[in-house]
Amino acid sequence: MKKLFKIEYILLVAVLSVSSLGCKKTFLDEYNPANRTTDNYYTTATGYEGLVISCYPLLRDITQIRTPYMLGTDMFSSGGWLGTLLFPSQTTQAGSAWDSYDIGLNSSLGELQTSWDLLYREINRCNAAVERAPAVTNIVDSIRNQRVGEAKFLRALSYFWAVQQWGDIPMPLTETVSASLEAKKTPSKDVYTQIIADLNDAIAKLPVTQKDPGRASRGAAKFLLARVYLTRGWNFNNALGGSTADFTSALALCDDLISSGQYPLESNWNNLWPIHNKNPKIETATLASSVAVANASKEVIFAIQYANNTGTAYNGDGNLSTSTGLIGNNMHTVFSGGPTSVAQESRTSTYNRFLPQMQVTWGAYRLFDPVMDQRYEGTFNSVTYATVNGSVSLASNKPYPQALTLSYVIGDTTAVVLPWNVPMTDVTKLGRNIPGGTKKYAVQNVVDLYWLGKLTSPTQVVSDPMAWGGPMFWKFWQPGVTYGDGYSTFNDPLFRSAEVYLMAAEAIVKGATGAKLGTADVYYNKVLDRALGTANAGKSPMRATNPGNVLDPLTNVVSYRATPSNISIDMILDERGRELLGEGNQRWFDLKRTGKLIDRSLEFNGWTKWGRGGATQIAAKHLLRPIPQGMLDNTNPRIEQNPGY
Repeated sequence: MKKLFKIEYILLVAVLSVSSLGCKKTFLDEYNPANRTTDNYYTTATGYEGLVISCYPLLRDITQIRTPYMLGTDMFSSGGWLGTLLFPSQTTQAGSAWDSYDIGLNSSLGELQTSWDLLYREINRCNAAVERAPAVTNIVDSIRNQRVGEAKFLRALSYFWAVQQWGDIPMPLTETVSASLEAKKTPSKDVYTQIIADLNDAIAKLPVTQKDPGRASRGAAKFLLARVYLTRGWNFNNALGGSTADFTSALALCDDLISSGQYPLESNWNNLWPIHNKNPKIETATLASSVAVANASKEVIFAIQYANNTGTAYNGDGNLSTSTGLIGNNMHTVFSGGPTSVAQESRTSTYNRFLPQMQVTWGAYRLFDPVMDQRYEGTFNSVTYATVNGSVSLASNKPYPQALTLSYVIGDTTAVVLPWNVPMTDVTKLGRNIPGGTKKYAVQNVVDLYWLGKLTSPTQVVSDPMAWGGPMFWKFWQPGVTYGDGYSTFNDPLFRSAEVYLMAAEAIVKGATGAKLGTADVYYNKVLDRALGTANAGKSPMRATNPGNVLDPLTNVVSYRATPSNISIDMILDERGRELLGEGNQRWFDLKRTGKLIDRSLEFNGWTKWGRGGATQIAAKHLLRPIPQGMLDNTNPRIEQNPGY
């Protein structure tokens, strides 16, 4: 015992000795040799400029969380088509929680937590920029006002994204500088009132054009305010304080943007997207040249910057940089479809990643006229080519095995997907993997044939070495991006003027008055005729009458040209789907705003219709998201969860 006490005594003395040394002022006291703090740095023009610039980079992180806004809609699902075709015989088939809206769509989902956290980080930065502005010295008042306008625009955008998802939410308007467990919800109508006030102030303060690309302009604030009025006018659950007058306000802003002439529609829809050759082995565009035209388009009102064309902090560098943390655009990697597996390189930049996080529903393909509408081939790549010399054996081709090996050289066609409305009745036009076929490549149709077997045939091909899942989503594809990086330099066009015309059409259908161009169909057809091109302008393109019904006859089609008597909200949503497919993380918001989320997702998305074990799960509660679990756990008193979760 004496020995033990002696050891403990020695240890105690040692600890006290170290502690006494640690208590010296030179050891513990914080020393800032630059004497720079947020309080004295943000009062300088340089420091304040850095604070406002810091409000932009988070937009990249926020908008790259695409899952909650694309999946579970009429246009995208996380799973391919095979599972939905096997539903009658495969009772265990299950989609993702985002598509099925089952018990898995709950407060524990990481995407919801991350989205919430990023939005409130952005709001806090904007609050700091607004609140600290009056104390800044040596800054021209006009510049100070512009920067406050930018911060209020970005704060309004963040709150708008948040209130649409969660309804009543906390609404801090001052910078958070100390910890607190309390978070009180603000009613949705009051959040909308604040958003509108911020945007009106931003419109008054922001310039018509900005010197630096990517900064918010007066036009961007007007666009966002039009969308806010349009949303409030629908008055979800009678909780937003909206009225018919909001539709007239939205229309007036749209007309103002159109008549300004600042954001003309591109004459060619394809100029909005990166230049790319559908055969990557004869590509001539470089990483920089492929996006030069698209990134300079005047149709784009506000874009999240990735091209780094000014070198300022909010542009990014087109890559995931470990030193700066800056990231490039991932739009070209996360949408559905890659090349066929026949004669292809693996893990190279030729076709890059194609991570199938968002897969197009078959109904989405059938909304397009594949011949008249330039957007079909502009959005999808319906052919795939060999990128290496290779071969494929048909010995295991089921149920049609053949003692045949097909050889390919670089550049050969390996698969073709016919337009959805071209029937596959002539067997001689099919691939040689089908009895009677003559082509050296696979031929299929996105609906009539799946895995190279007739959907209605009892002898459907279930395993085929030449199978291709479907057209590649090619709209955002940028050549020259190094594999393993996965990030492009295409500026994400968050707002563009084509949507202005469609918002105006929607507002008129909902009762807006005072339209400058005429009836709703006039605005709608402006967008449509640009997509049809000069040769087909004024003609009537045809889509499937029941696009979500895979068994519907291919001859059952209907025009999607608008007239004063046929234009409707569903027709406008169809056109938004064709024109804006994959853009702006907007689709879930569009369907929720118009009250069409449940009906259209059930019509188009097989996984949503299947639900869980064949029982549809989507319900009215899903028009709001659950409050993330981290927010529930870290608040005291505990913030109230949304109904039904």
